[in-house]
Amino acid sequence: MSVLGVDIGGTKIAAGAVTDEACVVHGVTVPTRAAEGYDVSIGQVYRAIGECLSAGVRAIGICAPGPLNPKTGVVLNPPNLPGWCNVPLADLVCERFGLPTRVENDANAAGLAEVRFGAARGFDSVLYVTLSTGIGAGIILDGKIYHGKNGAAAEGGHVTIDWRSDTICNCGTPGCIEALASGSAIAKRGRTPEQIADGVARGDGESLRILDEIATMLGAWMGSMISLLDPDIIVVGGGVSRIGEPLFSRLRRIAPSRTINQFAAVTPIVPAKLAENVGIIGAASVVL
Repeated sequence: MSVLGVDIGGTKIAAGAVTDEACVVHGVTVPTRAAEGYDVSIGQVYRAIGECLSAGVRAIGICAPGPLNPKTGVVLNPPNLPGWCNVPLADLVCERFGLPTRVENDANAAGLAEVRFGAARGFDSVLYVTLSTGIGAGIILDGKIYHGKNGAAAEGGHVTIDWRSDTICNCGTPGCIEALASGSAIAKRGRTPEQIADGVARGDGESLRILDEIATMLGAWMGSMISLLDPDIIVVGGGVSRIGEPLFSRLRRIAPSRTINQFAAVTPIVPAKLAENVGIIGAASVVL
């Protein structure tokens, strides 16, 4: 027996059957086609589920971009999924496939997976950060996701670090860290994370300049998160994190200089362990 984990992102949807030991035994990936609107992108969700559903699956866990309400399974208005406004996703999937279904914020789910199976095992207070198309955060306290009153907590990507910025986030707010330092923000600078990593390794000046700029903003934001949460550990995943040690070494240096927390220098900032499958395993974790 297994559960189905479905990871809905702004650019792709990944799904797979996950065992109790967090092994992905069958997985598929399809494009989200978000720019084509709700009808198309929800169809892609159904397609991904249908392609890897089997008789042994007992439940479906879905992680999606927030804001959403995990208590009701309703996706509210994620900036990276045009047309997704008050979508009762858990009910829609349950009715279509006849299986119990739960919906969770993607970063929360990935953070839970890292606590149970990955880089944060053994820690009680965890901040999980995903640096991807957007930027997400998950807060895990005593092994449980912190949801807040309305299930909308931990929208760390939409914390403003420059309220005077000319850069307007998809959420409508100036200077969100997501608008300034996400994978999408790097792309607007004419690079991908892989190109940044290659360029830094070669000593390319422009790649180093972009990395320093991105890391400075992320480090300032992360320092504020440390001031707020005082976590045991910070785990960082997502495509941008694959820049690797050049990024992490900068974050470990910059973040402690941007917080009042005197223990920040010894707060571990580490790469996620579950890599590409963290979304699928995270989605499955909410129903395992």
